Amino acid sequence: MKDQQTVIMTECTSLQFVSPFAFEAMQKVDVVRLASLSDPELRLLLPCLVRMALCAPADQSQSWAQDKKLILRLLSGVEAVNSIVALLSVDFHALEQDASKEQQLRHKLGGGSGESILVSQLQHGLTLEFEHSDSPRRLRLVLSELLAIMNKVSESNGEFFFKSSELFESPVYLEEAADVLCILQAELPSLLPIVDVAEALLHVRNGAWFLCLLVANVPDSFNEVCRGLIKNGERQDEESLGGRRRTDALRFLCKMNPSQALKVRGMVVEECHLPGLGVALTLDHTKNEACEDGVSDLVCFVSGLLLGTNAKVRTWFGTFIRNGQQRKRETSSSVLWQMRRQLLLELMGILPTVRSTRIVEEADVDMEPNVSVYSGLKEEHVVKASALLRLYCALMGIAGLKPTEEEAEQLLQLMTSRPPATPAGVRFVSLSFCMLLAFSTLVSTPEQEQLMVVWLSWMIKEEAYFESTSGVSASFGEMLLLVAMYFHSNQLSAIIDLVCSTLGMKIVIKPSSLSRMKTIFTQEIFTEQVVTAHAVRVPVTSNLSANITGFLPIHCIYQLLRSRSFTKHKVSIKDWIYRQLCETSTPLHPQLLPLIDVYINSILTPASKSNPEATNQPVTEQEILNIFQGVTGGDNIRLNQRFSITAQLLVLYYILSYEEALLANTKTLAAMQRKPKSYSSSLMDQIPIKFLIRQAQGLQQELGGLHSALLRLLATNYPHLCIVDDWICEEEITGTDALLRRMLLTNNAKNHSPKQLQEAFSAVPVNHTQVMQIIEHLTLLSASELIPYAEVLTSNMSQLLNSGVPRRILQTVNKLWMVLNTVMPRRLWVMTVNALQPSIKFVRQQKYTQNDLMIDPLIVLRCDQRVHRCPPLMDITLHMLNGYLLASKAYLSAHLKETEQDRSSQNNTIGLVGQTDAPEVTREELKNALLAAQDSAAVQILLEICLPTEEEKANGVNPDSLLRNVQSVITTNTPNKGMEEGEDNLLCNLREVQCLICCLLHQMYIADPNIAKLVHFQGYPCELLPLTVAGIPSMHICLDFIPELIAQPELEKQIFAIQLLSHLCIQYALPKSLSVARLAVNVMGTLLTVLTQAKRYAFFMPTLPSLVSFCRAFPPLYEDIMSLLIQIGQVCASDVATQTRDIDPIITRLQQIKEKPSGWSQLCKDSSYKNGSRDTGSMDPDVQLCHCIERTVIEIINMSVSGI
Repeated sequence: MKDQQTVIMTECTSLQFVSPFAFEAMQKVDVVRLASLSDPELRLLLPCLVRMALCAPADQSQSWAQDKKLILRLLSGVEAVNSIVALLSVDFHALEQDASKEQQLRHKLGGGSGESILVSQLQHGLTLEFEHSDSPRRLRLVLSELLAIMNKVSESNGEFFFKSSELFESPVYLEEAADVLCILQAELPSLLPIVDVAEALLHVRNGAWFLCLLVANVPDSFNEVCRGLIKNGERQDEESLGGRRRTDALRFLCKMNPSQALKVRGMVVEECHLPGLGVALTLDHTKNEACEDGVSDLVCFVSGLLLGTNAKVRTWFGTFIRNGQQRKRETSSSVLWQMRRQLLLELMGILPTVRSTRIVEEADVDMEPNVSVYSGLKEEHVVKASALLRLYCALMGIAGLKPTEEEAEQLLQLMTSRPPATPAGVRFVSLSFCMLLAFSTLVSTPEQEQLMVVWLSWMIKEEAYFESTSGVSASFGEMLLLVAMYFHSNQLSAIIDLVCSTLGMKIVIKPSSLSRMKTIFTQEIFTEQVVTAHAVRVPVTSNLSANITGFLPIHCIYQLLRSRSFTKHKVSIKDWIYRQLCETSTPLHPQLLPLIDVYINSILTPASKSNPEATNQPVTEQEILNIFQGVTGGDNIRLNQRFSITAQLLVLYYILSYEEALLANTKTLAAMQRKPKSYSSSLMDQIPIKFLIRQAQGLQQELGGLHSALLRLLATNYPHLCIVDDWICEEEITGTDALLRRMLLTNNAKNHSPKQLQEAFSAVPVNHTQVMQIIEHLTLLSASELIPYAEVLTSNMSQLLNSGVPRRILQTVNKLWMVLNTVMPRRLWVMTVNALQPSIKFVRQQKYTQNDLMIDPLIVLRCDQRVHRCPPLMDITLHMLNGYLLASKAYLSAHLKETEQDRSSQNNTIGLVGQTDAPEVTREELKNALLAAQDSAAVQILLEICLPTEEEKANGVNPDSLLRNVQSVITTNTPNKGMEEGEDNLLCNLREVQCLICCLLHQMYIADPNIAKLVHFQGYPCELLPLTVAGIPSMHICLDFIPELIAQPELEKQIFAIQLLSHLCIQYALPKSLSVARLAVNVMGTLLTVLTQAKRYAFFMPTLPSLVSFCRAFPPLYEDIMSLLIQIGQVCASDVATQTRDIDPIITRLQQIKEKPSGWSQLCKDSSYKNGSRDTGSMDPDVQLCHCIERTVIEIINMSVSGI
């Protein structure tokens, strides 16, 4: 078998193949080129040319007629033409029929049958028969032999075999046999498909030569034949004889038609067959390349296979490499060996030419700066060197290539060469360094290890020069530093991820293979102290953003902070982090937020328990203020160009995260007796938090997760800056209206200064026009442009409380205030509260601070009493009250955590063992009680504001007139009168203020239903019940606790509960309301039996009218309520029986009314009953109660009769 392979490998070396020139001439039918061919070359193409000259052409043009004459003239002097003409004279139809019969016979008798219809019994061998036969018999001989091979191929099930055939092996008759083969295929294409013929020729000697001649005579079939051979080929061609023969045949075809070689290579990759062919074609193509400095096609092709996205192709080619290494036959005939040799030659071709094998110490190099034994890599070779390194990484890491000693030596020489200071040079050094980490086996001898150490030392020295000269921010110095930190913290998996990320491929690296490199890094090159000291000196990245890729100083600092190296070696990193935060821009770099988080952790948490002082220093307040200089309000509202919005948002994130972490770690810090300094409230007041958040909202795409992180911190620490109403208002302000404002913005609006606005306000008592004109223009400005006017607007609010100020001015000021509230809420609130204080002569007004208002939010309601009847300013006041109530909750929670450390230390001093938990619970309960009292006090004050003043009562204003008017519209036939009265009440300031207060109370009740419960357990004037029930949508939650309120021992609370329930039943006629109303009726019946005379009068006089509402809402309660009323009347009658008999007629009437209510309908309309004027002369409580019962019954009957 070995001898046979040797023969096959050399079988076609002495034969002449069709040249590319001749094939192109045939393909284009270029007669001039064909005429220039030599006789041997022309001889190979005669079958096609003779058929072309003799057959009738489809092209009848004059030009083809001339070309045909030239072809005939060309063929006239060739002797072999006559034999081909004789072949074409045969009856091919009869030949095809005989061939078909033979096919059927062979199929019937089996492929091994020796009988043949095409050829009778042979007297001699095939060669002699072919020599002595005429043209028809020659055709039959070749056809019979070819069909036999094709049948065997179809029956072989893909197993390769070699068919020995004299006809295709005799060198004397090869040309004649080739002529016959070409004529047969051309004349019998259906019987002999060219792809099947090509497949059969692979199994005979000289098959590649026959195949090339066949395709050259049918040039249009080139792609079809190549695709068919590839599709039927083996996945690994180097593994079998058939695969190698197929590869050689296709390689000869591509040499004949080199323009299609790369297309055939594409077919190889597409089908994932014959990888050796793809490499061989690439090698052939590479040899013809003229470019020497660029990346060769071989490097590009193999890199594309191994580093591409197609996993199937990667696995297929990797198997080719692995299988090729396992074979012992690594000779020059192996395609893999040829590929490796070519790659090695390319690698050696770009190595520095002057290189000493002697390892020179660093001192020697320093002494002779002009004579360097380390010759640098040429600039034109750097890109090619990087491509070669990545290719070898892919070959070794993905395909499993094991480098030879020569390859390993040359690779190490290339990796440790020194490129020029260009971006490509930085990339080359990074790749070399990662390759050393990934394949440490390349360094096997002490000399090679010393060479690597010297090269790494050179990297450290030259890093700054490379970064400054190349202009690349992400240099290899940061990578060295990062790897050193990973080695020190034993994060080997992180090093592996870093290497794979830099190389751009996922390769398997065993952590154990990094042990030697770890020793070199941690003990010889980068000790931990050197790492930290060097990291601080690394300059920050200018304009750091996500657009700057690669490994940067920030990655190194982040890892050092995580490992606590700075605090361990007492190296201050605060200034570096501050400078880096200042040097940031959008889009936000993803490492910035983790850097801030780990920096905060290093400030608060010591590196070890044994050394609690080993922490980093926080950023100072002055440094923070410098960042926000220019955006703290005032006349200069433009952002200071020195710091970007990104830097300001990052510092804001740092402050909020620091404060949150400080509170979260209070117990831990107290246990370690540490108390890091918190940032002062005055600092926080000077930072325009809301303005910055608004800026971040418009840059969400560029800021990544920073905007959402800031919102989370605000919701936790500054809930008053996250009010839902404010966000909705912001959407209105920043939407399409903002664009319209810009379109309407005139120069007049821009020209008004705060001073002019102040002068206009001063003239308000005599002239409203000027201030109206200015503030209308101000509404066209954006929120940030309004900031300079904030102080003037707020300081003059008290003037707007005077009588005669137009409502339009008040509403416009309210609108401007709401716009300013979106950018500077905290400062605006303080100025507004101070401006709306009551003006008392001879008493100096107190200037409240932000802290004062958070401690006592009720200060907001201690404003000028005129604000309570000025709806636009009352809206502002309620907005501030809601904000400060939320701020007070956050303030008290933070204060509780801040003082926890002091209490813990006190408890430790006193020695209260085991009792530290009880005070904490008590303090939490006290805080909650204080907040509940604060909220309920605010609600009670607001409800009191809803009551009309004495002056308003004198003018006939009734707080529940609106509700009663609406009810009168429902129950009477005079709707016009009711509507007129309702409109009169709607068009008043009190009603508008009541609506605003009800909206706020609704929000408070929904946010915390316990407030509603507390307020109603405290009680409030019953005159407000119609207003609260109708005006606060969330009042239905009171149904949950009314049973508990009725069960209270105080009579006043029971009365209030029943009155509240009566209004709720009218507003919410629900099954739950019915059950609670039935409970209330039962409770009233129970109390009737236990109350004394005085308490009975005090309880039933205000509650009896509520029974009318129960009956109106729930008619099924009629019987129970009537029975209750008669029982009350009987009890009262029994008490006065000894004194007077006047009460008996009343009881009789009640019984008659209960039995026959329809007969008393006229009585119900009697004005004396409605007005309660009958028998009112008696001052006896029981008598008065009886009259009240009678009126109640009559109202119930009147209601039921009207309903019917």
